[in-house]
Amino acid sequence: MGKLSLRLYTLKCILGAEIVYVLCLIGGYLPLRSEQGVKLHHTLFETLPWFTWGSLGSYIWGAILIALLSWIFGAYMVWMHNSSIIERS
Repeated sequence: MGKLSLRLYTLKCILGAEIVYVLCLIGGYLPLRSEQGVKLHHTLFETLPWFTWGSLGSYIWGAILIALLSWIFGAYMVWMHNSSIIERS
């Protein structure tokens, strides 16, 4: 396996994280759990810095924060992979 592309790998990490973020936000509005479960779901989102449930600005801020954290994670993984490759002559 060759070296990973920083650009492609981080973009895939961001895309995947944003999809999960949106699905989790939608899940917070669906009545699939008890009232306590919904409250816990909202509280977990509110552990993000400056996030308030029900605020459009918070949803956008959360998406930006998730993208930033995903980029950092992706860049770290690419660095770990690419720096670990042993090239044999």
